[in-house]
Amino acid sequence: MKRRTLLGAALAGAVATPALAAGTARAADPGPSVTRTGTTTLDSQAIFFVSYDGLVNNNSFQKNALLTYKGYQYAVWYTADRGAVVGRRVLGGSTWSTVKVGHNLRYNDSHNVISMGLSKVDGRLHLNMDSHSDGFTYVKSVAGLLDNPAGLSWTASRFGAPQSTLDGLALTSQFTYPQFVSTPDGKLQLSYRVAISGNGRNALAEYDGSKWTNLGEWSASTGTYTSEHGSSTARNMYLHGIDYDRNGRLHAFFTWREQNGAVMCNGGGITNHDTGYVHSDDRGRTWRNDAGTVVGTTGGSDKVSVTDPGLVVDPLNPDHSLMNQESQTTDSAGRPHAIISYVPGRFGQCTTNYVADRTANGRAFHVRKNTSGAWQKTEIPIPLNSSQRTRLILDKYDNAYAILPFGRIAGASKASGHTDWKLLFDGAGLNAFGEVVIDETRIAQDGVLSVMYQEKSSGTTPSALRVADFRLPA
Repeated sequence: MKRRTLLGAALAGAVATPALAAGTARAADPGPSVTRTGTTTLDSQAIFFVSYDGLVNNNSFQKNALLTYKGYQYAVWYTADRGAVVGRRVLGGSTWSTVKVGHNLRYNDSHNVISMGLSKVDGRLHLNMDSHSDGFTYVKSVAGLLDNPAGLSWTASRFGAPQSTLDGLALTSQFTYPQFVSTPDGKLQLSYRVAISGNGRNALAEYDGSKWTNLGEWSASTGTYTSEHGSSTARNMYLHGIDYDRNGRLHAFFTWREQNGAVMCNGGGITNHDTGYVHSDDRGRTWRNDAGTVVGTTGGSDKVSVTDPGLVVDPLNPDHSLMNQESQTTDSAGRPHAIISYVPGRFGQCTTNYVADRTANGRAFHVRKNTSGAWQKTEIPIPLNSSQRTRLILDKYDNAYAILPFGRIAGASKASGHTDWKLLFDGAGLNAFGEVVIDETRIAQDGVLSVMYQEKSSGTTPSALRVADFRLPA
């Protein structure tokens, strides 16, 4: 397989500040900082069970469990009696109003999350939930609910009945990982996986305000991948996200998971390998590698494949317990950024217990395209102490923040080239289980980072689900 390797050299020094006029220099932009402004309770007794090392109310691939639009914030979760709930509050308010949407969680499987999306074209809220390689449940609100939140009551009558299709559009009998993304022209897209782990394909559907259309699959499960240990002929692409930048480009970082464990040094590891990147400039219809070459067409015969050239921006073999579905974002110039995590080689060249080795020695890394157009990677010098994922956001000044397991927050300044990572908040007082969920949409609207987390519990004893708010630099 041909690979584009990452340039590992770090940028040194600070970015110079241009003069506004002769003898007058503009004040430097502030560096990263977080100020905790409050915590609200979504549910004092939310459902709690540990599955695949995670919780059904807090999984990184929930896009979105928190969402902000037109002065209101929305949240979704499952209650102790397994009911699917959607809540809302006035932005910055302390009280959440909740509505049960008529569906109960079927299994104790942390994959079966609830994801939210909004279609700006008609002001609807959309929910997709409760799926892991099987059928899904879909619920949507009445039109205009999100456009006039103060004027429309928050009641179950504002939501339609649960469906097993998208308004009659059946996608696949093996459906997982719903992720909604609003398009720049007001439509709504749904990203999902067809088939199963190790042998699946990514696909897209699109809602235009009147109907859903299945755009089709865009990644391939076929092709041969060979490591130093063995070969595999089937896999799936795990997305770190799927996001539009302010210029309308759609970005997706990913890692591959092989079906055949023969590619690993030890059966206790995980077959994830390599960090790849593709983008689309036509709303997900065609996909290009970093060089701009088309490597796949959605719904066509040529899909993004493990054998395509120019996909890999950070090569890594399957021996380091690389995490799938971590996090990504774009900066004010449309440059892509991602968080990845694995066990670095200094701790050994063969992980033998995925969870234990990541907990003991896992580290997160910030991978991004720098101002010169080269790929750059920086280790975040804070042990994960967890097998779980880290989230990534940027503030209005393009400072970077990594929201680590247990709700810890680290930051790095744009001025340093994002190399001066340090801990800003140690998670004190949260008692968070591990992985947390963030509101990706709120930061640009009022400069606040909202973190949704669930408190530690044991067995299947329900625990509190809360949202902590942090003020970012103004």
